[in-house]
Amino acid sequence: MTPETPESPYSVKIETPTGQSATVSIAFLTPKQVEDFLQFEFKRLAQEAGVRGARIHVERAMTADYQKVIHEVTACLRSGTANAA
Repeated sequence: MTPETPESPYSVKIETPTGQSATVSIAFLTPKQVEDFLQFEFKRLAQEAGVRGARIHVERAMTADYQKVIHEVTACLRSGTANAA
């Protein structure tokens, strides 16, 4: 039996090539979720929004909601696409 990993709160700042940025406070349940978000989810969301060259910065934060971050990342990336058009 593996011990449970405690919740780790993070702040994610997204910057698009058009100069748009958003900071989202979220928490991931495990370090594996952080890794998955950085390696897979963010790339998928950027591709779906048609954004290239977006950057992401992750730091420890105070609050949590994984679904909220997915929504806010999507909104930020889509606004970056609209401004680039």
